[in-house]
Amino acid sequence: MKDNTFKIIAGNLKGRKFNFPDAEGLRPTLGKTRETLFNWLQFDIADKTIIEPYAGSGALSLEAISRGAKKVCLIEKNRKVFKNLELNFKLLSNSQYQLNNTDSVIFLDKQNIKPFDLVFLDPPFNQNLIPMTLELLSQKNYLHYESQIYIESEFEITPILLENHLEYDCKIRKQKKSGNVHYCLISLVAI
Repeated sequence: MKDNTFKIIAGNLKGRKFNFPDAEGLRPTLGKTRETLFNWLQFDIADKTIIEPYAGSGALSLEAISRGAKKVCLIEKNRKVFKNLELNFKLLSNSQYQLNNTDSVIFLDKQNIKPFDLVFLDPPFNQNLIPMTLELLSQKNYLHYESQIYIESEFEITPILLENHLEYDCKIRKQKKSGNVHYCLISLVAI
């Protein structure tokens, strides 16, 4: 039987289990990968604001809140998956999160007022969403010069891809592969 749960690794929600529904393209970030990511971010998570355009299970945002992030903004267009996010986030204070049931591209195409410190970018694979999403994030004021972007993808993220789709200088700080999933952490660099 399939186990549609994930467990929070550390912080004030440590050990708590959350559910997620069966949905096409939904693959929560594995615990080992989440642990690696949050080791990379260990001093860069407290009091930060985060946007997760393709929220899915919400595992990354829940882990971030557990570890002291100030606020997360999640976007999920699948209604069933969104309803599950509402259930999972109910135990948190409303001031810690914002849930949006809409298409990420439509949401990100609106000019943003206050940039985010961190982006969790883990779109469905094989839909070529990363280039367009990076362009919208940088063109519509979702980033600032100290923002970081975490990307999970079916291909290796290269400096050329970033240069072609981000309006910021940036560098790939960390990069790994687990099975067929590539993941990396990018820092924007002030010129």
